[in-house]
Order: sequence, then structure tokens, then C-alpha cells
Amino acid sequence: MDFRLRDFQREDFERLWSIDQRCFPSGISYTRLELKFYMHRRGAFTLVAEKVGPELTPEAVGFIVAESGRGGVGHIITIDVLPTVRRFGVGSRLLTAAEDRLRSAQCQTVFLETAVDNRTALSFYKRHKYFLIRTVPRYYSNGLDAFVLQKDLLSQEGAASVLA
Repeated sequence: MDFRLRDFQREDFERLWSIDQRCFPSGISYTRLELKFYMHRRGAFTLVAEKVGPELTPEAVGFIVAESGRGGVGHIITIDVLPTVRRFGVGSRLLTAAEDRLRSAQCQTVFLETAVDNRTALSFYKRHKYFLIRTVPRYYSNGLDAFVLQKDLLSQEGAASVLA
């Protein structure tokens, strides 16, 4: 599958919100208002993965929302890839591109939250050198706990507490 990454455009919103609804269960997925809020925060950016090909009209198949914050700390707010295109490198390309942009914004570390029962996400983040820093009880509106994961953007070595 061929795809390209590009910056979010206003007309993408409904498609991206629809992808979020398909990727996460109720209580974890965002409402339209929540997603718009996060996408428009100061320092936030959204990258879109689009399926392309000679016979295809470009179509969004995934996206990532991240933000660069104060003190050299970035935050991955959400990363969503349609189930039908997972395992093709879309999520990895989105994550790597967001990390590169955060580095360019002088972020030294990045953190994110993921549901404690999301084994697929935990495996994905482990492959990308994220490590567990804490658990947040009842983080999601459905009462589920979240793991907070972190990655050092300046050094790819030394993540001693990489997820087990």
C-alpha cells in the first residue's frame, strides 16, 4: 500500500473524527468537540496519512495529533490508523514524523497515554522505545486506567525501563 503524509486541512476533520470513532471504543474515542479542541491547542499539529495510487482518489487512513509544550516536552494526543491498513507501517511513519517535528520544536522528551488493556498499542510503543512512567487511575471517561509512556527524543539509547 502506498501512502503519503501531509498536514491537516480543515476539510479533513469529519473523516478524521470518523477514523477516531472506528479506532477506539466509546469512552476512549473523542467527541467532535474534544478532537477539535486538541487539534487547535497552542503548539498542536495534526499529520494525516493518505492512501494514494494511480487508480485511487487520495483518502485519509490515519492521523496523529501532537503538541509541543513548555520545557521541551512534547505530547502525543492521539494516533489513529484504520484497522484495514494496520501492519503497513502507517502508524510508525506517523509517529516518527511527529517525533521529528517535536525535535524541531526543541522538545527533548515526549509522552502519551494509552489504555492499560490496549496490548496492541503497548507493543507498538515498546517497538518505538517508549517506557512506562506511571499509571493514571480512571483516566478515561469509561473509568479505565491509562499508562503514561515517555520517550527521550535526544537519545535512542538508555531507555532502561523499556516496557516489558
